[in-house]
Amino acid sequence: MVTNSATFGRSGVHDFILVRATALIMTFYTLYLVGFIASHDVTYDVWGEFFASTFTRVFTMLALLSVLIHAWIGLWQVFTDYVKSAMLRGILQFAVVIVLLVYLLTAFVVLWGV
Repeated sequence: MVTNSATFGRSGVHDFILVRATALIMTFYTLYLVGFIASHDVTYDVWGEFFASTFTRVFTMLALLSVLIHAWIGLWQVFTDYVKSAMLRGILQFAVVIVLLVYLLTAFVVLWGV
């Protein structure tokens, strides 16, 4: 079995399972948000109270982490399939990692007010 250190999982099967699991988490989060919006008259104060809940903050961070994992695996597959130059592929992968880390840190600061 061939393994690659650039993949998020240890193999294609792990990547496949991670993509499906992250898709489920994102689906449940979307349903959670749509359910909240459908059942409340959303104002700024109501929205603030909704995101003041620890459950909502944790679920939001889990959903964001799922989006980032999903994006990393998808972009890694696209880069390995279509970018033939190893140097360019490495630069693109590095840029994607930096952008995803910035997204994660920004979300952490916004949600938890650090």
